[in-house]
Amino acid sequence: MNTAGLAEVFDKISEKITANKDYLVELDQQAGDGDLGIYMDAGYRAAAEFLKTCGIDDLGMAMNKTANVFNENAPSSLGTVTSFIMKGMAKSLKGKENADQKELAEAIIKGLENVTEKTGSKQGQKTILDSLYPGAEALLNNADKGIKEAAELAKTAAAGGSKAAGNLKAVWGRAAYFGEKSIGLLDGGAETGRLIFEGIADWAKE
Repeated sequence: MNTAGLAEVFDKISEKITANKDYLVELDQQAGDGDLGIYMDAGYRAAAEFLKTCGIDDLGMAMNKTANVFNENAPSSLGTVTSFIMKGMAKSLKGKENADQKELAEAIIKGLENVTEKTGSKQGQKTILDSLYPGAEALLNNADKGIKEAAELAKTAAAGGSKAAGNLKAVWGRAAYFGEKSIGLLDGGAETGRLIFEGIADWAKE
């Protein structure tokens, strides 16, 4: 994986988010502002376009700048969290012009750990981390398999994580005000994480 490949991955994620923008808006309207799909669509579109034309070979530097672009175009709580993930990935990929599947999976996990460090949020609290962690771990644990198979397993794991998060009580954001009433509702952030791994799987198929 180099910067050009990363641009292709982000393009597929962007396509998946765009196709599900209204769905994410509907989910967010249950216990939030209702703008989740709008901001995620704008953020991933901008990130994909930046990577296509940035001309940066260093994956860490490219990801760091992509985080800034994403945050500017998705001014929201999940936009900030996503930029933290990208910043953590950037640190892990610093100095690399190419990365294999294992290195990329490890970078995603470092990104998730950066979110916990910056915000205190962790897996099991009904957030995007509940789908991204299982997806990243599946990608890492199947690094010996081909990317197509590993990405499919990661997609399945992320979907399972999002489904499980629906049974949790929200402790962050506006959804937290709903308390026990948030149990049983799918989380927009967790579903966004599911869609991210669907996009990665779509890329891997090609």
